Amino acid sequence: MAASVDLSRVIFIVMREMRGPLIALVCVYSLSILGMVFIPGLELDGEVQYMSIFHAFYFMTYTATTTGFGEIPMEFSNAQRFWAILCLYLSVLTWLYAISSIVILLQNPFLLSAFSEWRFSRRVQRLKDPFVIICGFGDTGSVLTRGLSDNGLPAVIIDSSLQRIKAVRLRDYSVAMPAFCGDACVPKHLLEAGLQRSNCRAIIAITNSEEVNLKISVLARVLNPNVAIISMSKVAVFEETLSTLGGEVHVVDPFKTYSRVLASMIRNPGFYSFNNWLVRDKSATLERYITPPRGTWVICGYGRMGQEVNEVLCEYGIKTSVIDPNDTLDTEGVERYVMGRTTTNTLTQAGIKDAVGLISGTDNDGHNLGILLNARRLNQHLFTIVRQNGHENEIAFRAIEVDLIMQPTLVAARKILFILIAPLLKSFFKYLLASKPGREEEMEAVIRELSEKVGNQPPHLVTVDFTWEKSGAVMSVLDRGETVLLGDLIRDPRARDQRLDLVVLVIKTEDKETILPANNYQIKEHDQLLFCGTALAHRLFNATINSEYKLHYVQSGVYIPRSYLVKWIIRKGFIKI
Repeated sequence: MAASVDLSRVIFIVMREMRGPLIALVCVYSLSILGMVFIPGLELDGEVQYMSIFHAFYFMTYTATTTGFGEIPMEFSNAQRFWAILCLYLSVLTWLYAISSIVILLQNPFLLSAFSEWRFSRRVQRLKDPFVIICGFGDTGSVLTRGLSDNGLPAVIIDSSLQRIKAVRLRDYSVAMPAFCGDACVPKHLLEAGLQRSNCRAIIAITNSEEVNLKISVLARVLNPNVAIISMSKVAVFEETLSTLGGEVHVVDPFKTYSRVLASMIRNPGFYSFNNWLVRDKSATLERYITPPRGTWVICGYGRMGQEVNEVLCEYGIKTSVIDPNDTLDTEGVERYVMGRTTTNTLTQAGIKDAVGLISGTDNDGHNLGILLNARRLNQHLFTIVRQNGHENEIAFRAIEVDLIMQPTLVAARKILFILIAPLLKSFFKYLLASKPGREEEMEAVIRELSEKVGNQPPHLVTVDFTWEKSGAVMSVLDRGETVLLGDLIRDPRARDQRLDLVVLVIKTEDKETILPANNYQIKEHDQLLFCGTALAHRLFNATINSEYKLHYVQSGVYIPRSYLVKWIIRKGFIKI
């Protein structure tokens, strides 16, 4: 529907702008052809010759192209030649008028916009696989889109900046990423992006405006009550409104998310490295653990990040001193509050010389780097966490060698990526981080097994749905009343004595979730499975659950013949298997 409307707009604009030139061309050619038909030519055998309509049209056609085949079908009379002169000059002027109108038309911003909208709608209509809609292609959108591409999930992108949309078209994504420059708050654009299509999995609002994100989310819920909504928000009042929209709604607050990661790292040092390794952070390894020290921490900047981090540190009994230029009443848990800009004097007042950690969390990258340099001059043994606001400043932050870099856009992008490709990962993390005996050892065992099986290869988080569409071979076996064990599915279909390089993390049934399931777990219809492994393991696992031959082999160790000849030989009893 949207594509046809946009095409109608294109046709309307073309016809409106070219109406004058087309009428002029039709009138000039009609008048010229009629004159050539009715003007008498030379006498032949005592009879005056006249041009036919076809020959007159043919003459005007080849003269318009300046080809000049000559006077046909016979020599012209002087009257015809005079008329031809007038027609040639008149047609040249008319064509100049028409061509200039075409040039102007091709530069018409309304035509370019309508044509771009039409092409965008057509590209979206060609998407057959599940896709998501991303509203906003800033730093968060750019990182998220790259992650979606690596995991083979297409996305439709809407952004109000033409430069950002041009940047999308220059990227080498592995899947289709249709992009359109427009306002995502306009319902028509959301419909053109495929919001009401059955294969639209979610709409993601990650613009730089809280109000815009809220409006997009509300419009999405009105236009499609069943679509999942993921919205980035850093303001409590907007988060409350988003949570009341109904349906599946995920509110992503990068500061709350990072504070939970920091809390998990304090409770279990291996978690932070494990989390970064799963999202393929370049510097992350499973062997390197980061443990925040106990003692007094100095927090520079008491905005959303400072408040969230302070709450976490206080929860674990860590003392904090805060430096901020604004006065605030919310200083619960803060041991010392110094009002003012972060300088040598205020750092000294906050007790930087006796502190064990520093958090530089303002919304200005230059200030954050300056705070870090100033603090290190006073205390060289600080554990440092620095907030990086702009992705383009990454080189400077890497060069300064801090312990942890908190980049809100990156934190939000990773959280959204996990929601989309591995929704069961939240349950897995919750299980491992629970304050129960033995959980730390379980995490170390998982990390050790992943390190052995995946090694230095990029980890692949894969969610598998046991349905007829996603795992036909398994469903066929279950439909016959037979059993399919998890331990058989993770065998290598090339050599069943070997296991695939993957670790099954979670299996979700209709009524419960099983963390780190055993090999004797019996697969059931509508089960959802999450595993982490290599790309090759993913392909082999997918081949097993969709091929009756491979599934039979990993279950029994016997190959089922495929050719009709071999099947006939076995049926006749010449060969036994």
